[in-house]
Amino acid sequence: MAAKQPPPLMKKHSQTDLVSRLKTRKILGVGGEDDDGEVHRSKISQVLGNEIKFTVREPLGLRVWQLVSAVMFSGVAIMALAFPDQLYDAVFEEEPASSKTPIRLYGGALLSISLIMWNALYTAEKVIIRWSLLTEACYFAVQLLVTTASLVESSRIATGAVLLLLSRALFILISVYYYYQVGRRPKKV
Repeated sequence: MAAKQPPPLMKKHSQTDLVSRLKTRKILGVGGEDDDGEVHRSKISQVLGNEIKFTVREPLGLRVWQLVSAVMFSGVAIMALAFPDQLYDAVFEEEPASSKTPIRLYGGALLSISLIMWNALYTAEKVIIRWSLLTEACYFAVQLLVTTASLVESSRIATGAVLLLLSRALFILISVYYYYQVGRRPKKV
């Protein structure tokens, strides 16, 4: 008896059969928009997530500003810890207070903030970058208010203090600008 040959397999051309492809994609749950408005091209990308969604579109100059901030905070912190009298004299142009402890505590607080700035410089996480920028803006705002109140109380206008006030106002604007730029949603391409 002759062995019967099975009939040749008929390949279904689902690549060309549009209705079949759409049904298959609907069953798999791909091809439609999800809650974030993203269209997943495959089940794998849907399960693993889209890495483009998590990358931060950094505004121009952000990393330079973070580096400048970290260096500035570190420099002033070291100066306040090591040379408190000179720091006080540079800002207020008068004899420093009898105790160096408040200035050194200020230096310790600045050193702590500078560590946050250095760590934020090396991260790509949007939340950490935004929090460090907000911390920086709040610090500059508090320093602006305290320095202004000190100048009003003493009724003396020192050149160093006025330059400090102007620079702090500028630093607040820059930090807030980058804070909002990092927080913006990227435009769909």
